Amino acid sequence: MTYFCIMNKAVFITVRTGSTRLPGKTLLEIDGLKTIEYVIKITKQCKKADLVVLCTTTSPNDDVLVELAKKYNISYFRGSEEDKLERWLGATKEFDVDYFVTADGDDLLCDAGLMDLEFDQYEKNGADFIDCGEDILCGAVTYGIKTSALTKVCEIKNSEETEMMWTYFKDTGLFKVEVLECDKFFRRPDIRLTLDYSEDLEMFENIFAHFKGKEISLREVINYLDANPEVIKINQFRLKDWADVQKQKTKLVLKGDTNGKE
Repeated sequence: MTYFCIMNKAVFITVRTGSTRLPGKTLLEIDGLKTIEYVIKITKQCKKADLVVLCTTTSPNDDVLVELAKKYNISYFRGSEEDKLERWLGATKEFDVDYFVTADGDDLLCDAGLMDLEFDQYEKNGADFIDCGEDILCGAVTYGIKTSALTKVCEIKNSEETEMMWTYFKDTGLFKVEVLECDKFFRRPDIRLTLDYSEDLEMFENIFAHFKGKEISLREVINYLDANPEVIKINQFRLKDWADVQKQKTKLVLKGDTNGKE
């Protein structure tokens, strides 16, 4: 079996303070911690990463995020306010990263174990892009990206609106794409664990209140939710709203094709 050596591996936390659906969500507090602090603490548990980089913007509003990165002794990079692909590319150059996995700043219960699985899968197969799959629990989503593939995408794209960046890797036919091989336990499209709406905040508050400050895993949270289905229902209806927004924002715009493909 061929193993692909990775010279420098990182977790990139993608976060900025600007948000519209739930203003200021990154700095809201739950049980004494800002929401982004939960994400930072989890990513630091990733065993396969050489470093964790908080990828934020050059906006003065995001100075507070840089201070939090310093507090937790992780690296940070400041780049484009809108184009997270260019922001990631800048971070790969700054820290000489060959391969990275992503963590969204609003996924308070993301799983370091899933991130480690992505590093393992790359080392075995050498995929340019590893996707978690459409049925993964919303809030457990993470992507594995080879820097050389990201560089190519930044060369061919013709838009700075790259929130739904996966389309450039999956829909161009240019890259080796795989779906993460993980326990089907995490394939729960009925559960929503990301922070975009007030109902999401209510759900997270319920979960953290139940565990009372204990360090918890995503697996423990899923078990708790299965035992208390009424908690799942707090924000379950938002899954459709979120999916509709995702669909509206997904657009493939390549150089020479200014109309884009939705």
